[in-house]
Amino acid sequence: MTAVEMTLARAPTTDLPSQRRNRARHLRSLLLGLALPVGLGAAWELAVHLGWSDGRLVPPPSVIFATLWELARTGELWTHTRATVLRVAAGFALGVVAGTLVGAIAGYSSLSRHVLDPTLQALRAIPSIAWVPLFILWFGIFEASKVALIAVGVFFPVYLGVMGAILSVDRKIVEVGRAFRLSGPALVRRILLPAVLPSYIVSLRSGLGLGWMFVVAAELLGASEGLGYLLMDGQQLGKPAQIVAAIVAFAVIGKTTDWLIEVATVPLLRWQDAYGQQAGEA
Repeated sequence: MTAVEMTLARAPTTDLPSQRRNRARHLRSLLLGLALPVGLGAAWELAVHLGWSDGRLVPPPSVIFATLWELARTGELWTHTRATVLRVAAGFALGVVAGTLVGAIAGYSSLSRHVLDPTLQALRAIPSIAWVPLFILWFGIFEASKVALIAVGVFFPVYLGVMGAILSVDRKIVEVGRAFRLSGPALVRRILLPAVLPSYIVSLRSGLGLGWMFVVAAELLGASEGLGYLLMDGQQLGKPAQIVAAIVAFAVIGKTTDWLIEVATVPLLRWQDAYGQQAGEA
């Protein structure tokens, strides 16, 4: 029985008062997270209303929400959002699979790490926009080049997270597993996987964030749909409200997908007794 399994076995069942406290804590966290953007938006709306600014280059929230409503009413918002989300989902899936496999190999084998890591670190320093001409030549201007660019952005945080997490596993824990004569797969499942999982989840969230950044570079060139295209269209037509509305849509959808990963991985980390959890309960 591993340490994780023993911790789970000893964990008490969650009672109703504890569930209520958790819901209250999550609600408080949500309200605190909304305080800053809502406050800034209200302050800017008031500044425009009082005539301190004309709000032409930086529209107030009322104009931005009106633009979003109009885009939603005509169906443009859903069309562009759907195209962007599908691209990010495909690129994220490819980047996670490749980053996890290569990171695990590089972290587990020192020979593979010495062979792969220097080249990958050099490739990581290449700006995202530099890949665009090459991917267009390789894959054309359609979806394959955009998905490939997003996958590149997702790959490196996941690769670094997995490799770094494996390298940071306490050597004494691994020696204990070997003393109990655990096989290679059993060592990975019972010791390495629980130790790597927290850092791996962080790397997934970081990779997803970079995926949303890279999709803008992908959609600025050769796209007829997507929130990035909406940004470029607003620039060419001189519509700052449309540009800011697209940025707000990016922010909302990006935060939502990050929250989904966070919520989906909570059951995998229930065994943790970390300081952050105690601070959140305070």
